[in-house]
Amino acid sequence: MPELKESLKKHYSPYEIKKGEEYMNEEQKQHFRNILNAWKRELMEEVDSTIHHMQEDAANFADPSDRASQEEEFSLELRTRDRERKLTKKINDTLELIESDDYGFCESCGIEIGIRRLEARPTATLCIDCKTLAEIKEKQLGG
Repeated sequence: MPELKESLKKHYSPYEIKKGEEYMNEEQKQHFRNILNAWKRELMEEVDSTIHHMQEDAANFADPSDRASQEEEFSLELRTRDRERKLTKKINDTLELIESDDYGFCESCGIEIGIRRLEARPTATLCIDCKTLAEIKEKQLGG
C-alpha cells in the first residue's frame, strides 16, 4: 500500500505527545480521523480528475500507434485508481477501528503500534516487530 503522500503530510502537524497521556485517547483518535479523512478526500479528488481527463482526452485516433499509446495511458491510470480504491476501503476500515476503540494496537500481538508509526502509515495494523516478522516469513515462502 502506498504510504501517506508528502502533499498530505503538509496538511497536519505531528501529534505532540503529552507526558502521562493515555495512548489512543480521544485527542489522538481525532488526530488520526483528520489525517485519514484528508487522505480519503485527496484520493477522491484524484478519481474525479481521472474521470475528467479520460472524458476530455478520449479520442479515436486513426493512427494505431497513437491509439495504443492512449489506451496504455488509460490502462495505467485505471490500475492506479483501482489501487487507490482498495486504499480507500482500507482507510474506511481504519476509521471503523477508531470508532470501535481498536485502532493503534497490533492485531497480532496486541501491543501499541505507536503514534509516529501510525503517522507514517495511518492504516498500519501491525507493530513494527510483527510487520518485520511477517515480511521475513513472506520472503522465505516467496523464495
